[in-house]
Amino acid sequence: MTDAPCTQPAALLVVTPHASGALPADILHDMLGDAAQHTATRDRHLRRVFLDGDPYTDLIYHVPGARHVQAPWSRFAVDLNRTRDDQEDNGVIKLTTFDRQPLYPPGFVLTPEAREQRLRRHWDPFDALITSELQGAALMIVGHCMAATGPALGPDQGAPRPAVCLMTGTDHAPTFPRQHWAALRDACAQHFTPVLPEHAPRDVTIGVPWQTDTLSATHHARSAVPAFGIEVNAGLYLRGTGPDTHPDDHMISDLNRAFRDFAHAALTLLT
Repeated sequence: MTDAPCTQPAALLVVTPHASGALPADILHDMLGDAAQHTATRDRHLRRVFLDGDPYTDLIYHVPGARHVQAPWSRFAVDLNRTRDDQEDNGVIKLTTFDRQPLYPPGFVLTPEAREQRLRRHWDPFDALITSELQGAALMIVGHCMAATGPALGPDQGAPRPAVCLMTGTDHAPTFPRQHWAALRDACAQHFTPVLPEHAPRDVTIGVPWQTDTLSATHHARSAVPAFGIEVNAGLYLRGTGPDTHPDDHMISDLNRAFRDFAHAALTLLT
């Protein structure tokens, strides 16, 4: 007996908007100037923006047979999980890291023309690709990771974070059916908790520290396809600090296996 078409992997769209650490050459030059030509300086900077993104989430959230949309550029080129007109300092084009360290040299100014050019080149095609891939999909999941404690730009500065946070929208604007929230959380806990180390955070939350994933809210409103975001605590699979941070391959594999099972359970809830 086979699963119904709406529970097959092909009915699932997985979006990873922050997995990349790459920067287009023009943006890299804006950030580093002529030092962008120096291999050691360039590599340190690219490593920094990669680790301050959602490193390895493309691997954690990979589901064989599913539809995938993965951002080709770092969130510090353009943050694709922000609305196009978001001009906050942690908005669609960021001038600092999450610890408020500058990304650009003193005196740098992003002109309105340069801002629009970036959005046209990078935000608009990604938005259009998600719209296209959602045609015929039954569910969209947007995959992220979060720092182990709230950073300077977070809503929970310094606070420890859960193992997994599900972002299903608000009571008044759900992106995933409200009647299934409790079952979704239970399914997430069922599949993730067994792979979590004993010393690590083990709680699975809905809406803590975030209620809504911007991509889920935007595209659910347009398409009516159920959607939610998921944040995995990066402390579960990253080891070391600073530039010496490295992945625990075994843990990434375990998290991916848990996510595959959870994604199937999420699809099943919608039947």
